[in-house]
Amino acid sequence: MGLVACVEQQPTTTAPQQAAAPAPLPPILPFDQAVTNAANTVFTNAPQGSYRVVIDPLVDGVTGYTSAATENIQSRVIDLVQRQYPRFSVERFSPAALKDPPMVLVGTFTPVNGQNQTTGPREAYRFCLVLVDLKTGKVVAKSVARAAVAGVDGTPTTVFRQSPVWTADPATQAYISTCQASKVGDTVSKDFLEGLTTASLISQGDDAFNAGSYQTALDLYSTAKRSPYGDQLKAYNGVYLSYLRMNQEAQAANAFGEAVGYGLKRNRLAVKFLFQPGSTQFYQDQALSGQYPVWLQQIATQSAQFTAKANDCIEVSGHTSRTGSSQVNERLSLQRADYVKRRLDADAPQLGSRLITVGAGSNQNMVGTGKDDLSDALDRRVEFKPVGKCS
Repeated sequence: MGLVACVEQQPTTTAPQQAAAPAPLPPILPFDQAVTNAANTVFTNAPQGSYRVVIDPLVDGVTGYTSAATENIQSRVIDLVQRQYPRFSVERFSPAALKDPPMVLVGTFTPVNGQNQTTGPREAYRFCLVLVDLKTGKVVAKSVARAAVAGVDGTPTTVFRQSPVWTADPATQAYISTCQASKVGDTVSKDFLEGLTTASLISQGDDAFNAGSYQTALDLYSTAKRSPYGDQLKAYNGVYLSYLRMNQEAQAANAFGEAVGYGLKRNRLAVKFLFQPGSTQFYQDQALSGQYPVWLQQIATQSAQFTAKANDCIEVSGHTSRTGSSQVNERLSLQRADYVKRRLDADAPQLGSRLITVGAGSNQNMVGTGKDDLSDALDRRVEFKPVGKCS
């Protein structure tokens, strides 16, 4: 028998592929330059041809609020397009403008930390602009930039400054994702596209409310609310505020109750109760706190109905801005939650042991700029969250 030499095969090794390095963050630029650069990038890279464009109002990428800053950006973009990009015709965002599908511009302007995240001390604004072709439903141009904090006025516009209730609303999240989670060539979400007509009605309602035309605002918000995509927070808040400004108190109370019910259904209801600095007592200014007894009564009623139906409990959490030490803020936020719980117990004794309180301090700031004014009032909110068990 012959011998056959066997050569042991050496295993081949492949060098591990290194993960692609993350793209460098855009430089932090002065506000004016950041806006100009972002707008130029979008309209320079848009498809060739002449197009109608509507602007779905830019928002904060966490709260969904429009602000003095986002309105400033929108005005600058319109001016730039009219001066330098005549092939685009900017029209008002309205149901009529959407019938023959135009391009739609969306954007977010969000305070972020040094790592571009919405936690910790905010050091810049993250700015995103996206142009969507409604005929194809695709993103056709996008730009991102960062703007310096100095000189930026993040104060919410009147309707959002006065809106008492916040929750993570699917319609707003669809808008934010269209800007922040997309790239050129992507098909945008069905929820965003199909909700645009309702969004335009709400936008017109916001304009009317900000201008003091409360009956017009109410009509627009009510029409939006009755539409197939009208089950959204902006419509609920708008109806409440319009009734309130027209001194129709019973209708306003019922509308606030509907907004509370919507937030509980979404498993997160934030209410802008404003307290005196370092205190568990509400502001004494009736312009700020005059409606708080009505709010508390409606929250108590809706919470009692919700817990009875779902056999759940509700966690009441206090929140503060980051001014002061974390230890003091956590203690103060818990004391404020306890105070609100006592008020709810008084309005609805049947809640009994179904309310539990926690203090979050400044650990869950939504705005995070630390200005302690109307621009970051949501950081000093009280939240109500349904939980499975009381403990």
